[in-house]
Amino acid sequence: MEHALRRIGAETLRWLQGLGRATMMWAMAIARLPRWSDVSLIVRQVYYIGVLSVVIIVLSGFAIGAVIALQFYTQLARFGAEDAVGVGLALVLLRELGPVVTALLFAGRAGSAITAEIGLMKTTEQLSIMEMMGVDPLRRIVAPRLWGGFISMPLLTMLFNTVAIYGGVVVGIHWLGADPGGFWSGMQNTVELWQDLGKGMVKAVVFGLVVTWIAVFQGYDCEPTAEGMGLATTRTVVMSSVLVLAMDFFLTLLMYGDFR
Repeated sequence: MEHALRRIGAETLRWLQGLGRATMMWAMAIARLPRWSDVSLIVRQVYYIGVLSVVIIVLSGFAIGAVIALQFYTQLARFGAEDAVGVGLALVLLRELGPVVTALLFAGRAGSAITAEIGLMKTTEQLSIMEMMGVDPLRRIVAPRLWGGFISMPLLTMLFNTVAIYGGVVVGIHWLGADPGGFWSGMQNTVELWQDLGKGMVKAVVFGLVVTWIAVFQGYDCEPTAEGMGLATTRTVVMSSVLVLAMDFFLTLLMYGDFR
């Protein structure tokens, strides 16, 4: 029993130390506000993190939108409420699935790439060489990736929502024959700019910060070995996915929960 308690205590302390290092790294990197010379680095990271993720976002968004429209139409047709397909599709995507699925795809594609890239730099001692040359790795390596993830994630979420709604249109209207007027009018009359779209974008920003933060820290803090890089990449995907799902619950509860 005593051995188990000691092990739990040691793991708790190790986790708290890692959280402290991650918080200090994030704060120090964010405090280094981008200078004009850093703009090219941020743009490059937006390309590698965001633009190169467009294909998987588009394909996944279209497929998910089509499936949601198919399921909604099948169920609502039993009650003669096919016109509500557009409303349900938009609300589910803008409030929940858009930010969450985009964040999970972002973690799997961009997050793992960031961790592997920084982990390779540490393994080959490129970060140490930069410090010896007087170049700050936090400004040159960490900060551009944090800002790149912060910028890319909301844009990818908007793209995902747009393509998913188009996928729902293709299935719901062009394939299943739902009324176009009811589909679009219901969506326009129900969806609110801040309540639905705005709060969904807030989720996207939060998820982007968290996923990029985890990815950068895992690469920066990994053991400088091939095995350490593999473990760090795995931890990035697992921790990001779990935190995104957990944070989505609490953000949804905070934004839409009725506490009366």
